[in-house]
Amino acid sequence: YRRLHTKETQLSKFNQTEIKAMLGSYTKVLFVRDPFHRLIATFLQGMGISPSFSSFIQEVLDSGMHNSSVAWKPLVSLCRPCLIQYDYVVMFGFLGQELGHLLRRAGLPVGSLLPELTDSQVQWTYRWLSEQMFSELSAQQKQKLSHFYHWDLAAFPFSSSFLSE
Repeated sequence: YRRLHTKETQLSKFNQTEIKAMLGSYTKVLFVRDPFHRLIATFLQGMGISPSFSSFIQEVLDSGMHNSSVAWKPLVSLCRPCLIQYDYVVMFGFLGQELGHLLRRAGLPVGSLLPELTDSQVQWTYRWLSEQMFSELSAQQKQKLSHFYHWDLAAFPFSSSFLSE
């Protein structure tokens, strides 16, 4: 897009005509991850100051939608999938399959750019972690988390998410 090298970096800095032109000139890729897995990863990376996963989840719930960190804010509020027509949606846990396809479609060499990804190991690990950490939560926390991520669960196929159960 012709104004690529301007100081503005956020779409909100442009007018509607410019936004439409920009979005039409790019291939738009959205990487999504199960919200509960995002919470686990955030907790394990130490981004929450809580000593337990349950207390970290309580911090998340207490922060509310408007004061929440980007690390755990619902995806639909961050990437606006209802407003932006993404060309590709890549699911975490299927990166090995989907990234190869995406690179081929872009005309890029697949072998040299892709790290070796073992999707089945990632899925198994997160399933195990989810079971352990979900069991630490109260019924009320589980219900509130499902409500907090309601739109993410509706917008993306997280059928095996603990939050959709």
